[in-house]
Amino acid sequence: MPTESPSRTAPEERLVNLVVALMATESGLTKETILASVAGYREQASAGASKDALEKMFERDKQTLRGLGIQVETIGDYADPDDLREARYRIPTAEYELPADIEFSPAEIAVLNLAGGVWSESSMSADARSGLRKIRALGGDVDAPIIGYSPRINLREAAFVPLQSAIEQGRVVIFSYLKAGEDAAQRRRIRPLALVEYEARWHVYGFDLDQGEPRTFLLARITSDVDVTKTAFDLTERDGAGERALAGLDALAARQRALVEIAPGSEAALRLSRRALPAGQGFHVPYVDVHILADELASYGPEVRVVEPETLRAEVVARLERVLALHQPGGSAA
Repeated sequence: MPTESPSRTAPEERLVNLVVALMATESGLTKETILASVAGYREQASAGASKDALEKMFERDKQTLRGLGIQVETIGDYADPDDLREARYRIPTAEYELPADIEFSPAEIAVLNLAGGVWSESSMSADARSGLRKIRALGGDVDAPIIGYSPRINLREAAFVPLQSAIEQGRVVIFSYLKAGEDAAQRRRIRPLALVEYEARWHVYGFDLDQGEPRTFLLARITSDVDVTKTAFDLTERDGAGERALAGLDALAARQRALVEIAPGSEAALRLSRRALPAGQGFHVPYVDVHILADELASYGPEVRVVEPETLRAEVVARLERVLALHQPGGSAA
């Protein structure tokens, strides 16, 4: 009977496997241990991936985790902390532990249990447990049990996984994209260089081969399957791509600011306060897509009033009018 080839681990699953492994060790894991033990790297190594390719994958994964706010510590030699030739890596769990004096009511515990159930039905997947056993066998110290982690993340945008795979492989992709304000999707052909999360939404940054310049695309606006072609590109193009993408989004948001009035103590105030800036009449809210911001502001109902720009105000009013029409007897949205 032929031997089955190792199954390919999805990129987002590999990231969570890495988080589980790095949070399970106090002294840290060497790069060699990680590449040989953590599901995702292990299968790539078994399939014949070179050490250089695996190390570059690990470096990108570290950068992704840090971009998501997960601190990956690099620990040098005990005698000489600046000596990183045998560096070890870990995620300090102290930053994620709750203070000892915090207590939860039964209702709060029920909500937390429900939230945990969204991620997994068990405490830890077989892949995660297998990774920890392998680390123990190699002499690493692991704190057990680890509760509440699962190496599967369900992303709303189906484009995420094929785009991440194309970035890792250095392959050109083709997809249909509905640009804001347009009625028909257009075919896009890009060299994907980075996936970045901005204002809780995923974007892909790449070089648009038809436009001849770098572009950033919102995954939620991709209307077709992502076709990963066999056309390859130079992997060095990915270097610094994530930083360039975020810098471009920051610059766009700085140029586009909505002036809104927000009801104090409301849900809108809680959610918008993270990025809103006080203004004379209310608050300035930076944004990158007027239609997506209109969707968000309309969801707050009377808690928010748009002062300007007029285009945003009109978009929000139109959404509210459609909701009203739907709730009229025999009504329907136009």
